[in-house]
Amino acid sequence: MSTEATPHKFDPVRAAALDAIIRIEQGADTGDAITDALKDKNLRPLDIRFLMQLVNGTTKMRRRLDYEIKFYLAKPSKKQPPHLANILRLGFYQLLFTDKIPEAAAVSESVNLAHRFADPSQAKLVNAVMRTRLREPHKVIFPDKTTEPVRYLTNYYSYPDHFVEYCLKEFGVEKTEILLASYNKPRRVTYRVNTLNASVEDVINLLTKNNIPFSKGLYLPEFIHVDSAGLPLERELLQSGKVYVQDESAGLPVRMLNPKPGSEVADLTAAPGGKTTYIAMKMHNQGRLTAIDKSRNRLEILVENARRLGITIISPVACDMADFHGGPFDRVLLDPPCTGWGTAAKHADLRWAKSTEDMDTLTKIQTKMIDRAAKLVKPGGVMVYSTCTITRAENDQVVEEFLVRNDKFEVESAEQYFPKELVSSRGFVKTYPGFDNLDGAFCARLRRKPHS
Repeated sequence: MSTEATPHKFDPVRAAALDAIIRIEQGADTGDAITDALKDKNLRPLDIRFLMQLVNGTTKMRRRLDYEIKFYLAKPSKKQPPHLANILRLGFYQLLFTDKIPEAAAVSESVNLAHRFADPSQAKLVNAVMRTRLREPHKVIFPDKTTEPVRYLTNYYSYPDHFVEYCLKEFGVEKTEILLASYNKPRRVTYRVNTLNASVEDVINLLTKNNIPFSKGLYLPEFIHVDSAGLPLERELLQSGKVYVQDESAGLPVRMLNPKPGSEVADLTAAPGGKTTYIAMKMHNQGRLTAIDKSRNRLEILVENARRLGITIISPVACDMADFHGGPFDRVLLDPPCTGWGTAAKHADLRWAKSTEDMDTLTKIQTKMIDRAAKLVKPGGVMVYSTCTITRAENDQVVEEFLVRNDKFEVESAEQYFPKELVSSRGFVKTYPGFDNLDGAFCARLRRKPHS
């Protein structure tokens, strides 16, 4: 039966993906967009995974897809209606970046979506454009990487100009290309073993018994990288509190903080609790751990995570850290809001949601927060400043300017905790996707002088 004979027949999974993609383009967070698109739909877990692949992939590769689509349009400069533009993006993503979807199915399902959410003329356009792409892939010509590196890298790997320009200045063309390509690869899941409930060997044995491929953490022994789709052994490992899903890079600042059992520690932006619960584990669930966050809802998630993991030493405080008057503490962790460029592989919309203006705003916030955090540290105590971004303005610059303003603190090199290849000449830890096989992260250990 031809497509024209069944214009209202369409795939509900792709339709929901289209809905989410449009919401994201209009400014919604990816997670919220997917949740809203799935409302009142009874999709199987397999269908939801497929939807998430389509939504994340199409959103990440939006600029690349638009670049290629224009080569097959009669009027490439003409702005397309939102539904048509995103049906084409979704269709091209399936043609270019998936290997299990037959090309004919990608075309026919895209045409069906156009019949349902656009009109017959636009359905014909979708059909013609996608079939021409299959017949004539050579029509797409990318800028020359040598003479126009920004235009090439932004369009081929799908990034905004400002981020690629920054990376080129920081890393050069070759390393920038490795970094950009890494962000576009599917991310693996990492389990942090909760040693309050299980040993690393217990978890490794369970993964091995179930033929689930994995690799051990590069720098932290409690972390296990799982090379499998989804969340393997979810009931046995996650729900039982034996593991917590967390990238190894997010554990690095906790290792640098080096909290001790029986000490007093504060996590100043704690929810939803990944670093907080790791700190509690390192403290052997002994002492006092104050978890501060201005979001009561997110703190409730932290409390639930702590309960599942068997942690009892966390005292949640719902307030802005600027208004907190407790302390002082032996150890203070500050993980302020940042642009998040270190986690761009996991957050599909981030590359389109963050601007240079956002970075300027955030550095001002980070500066205020580090000054406030310093007042909560005991003489001789330690503060760790960490982010999940890779920009110097939010990392090195914030710390160095703090040290100029505050002579009570000094840098303690991370070399006492990590191998030299992970530590900068200044003693900071920096990780980059594509080079360290971790998310991008930064952390600095700052000790308050004993008699200050």
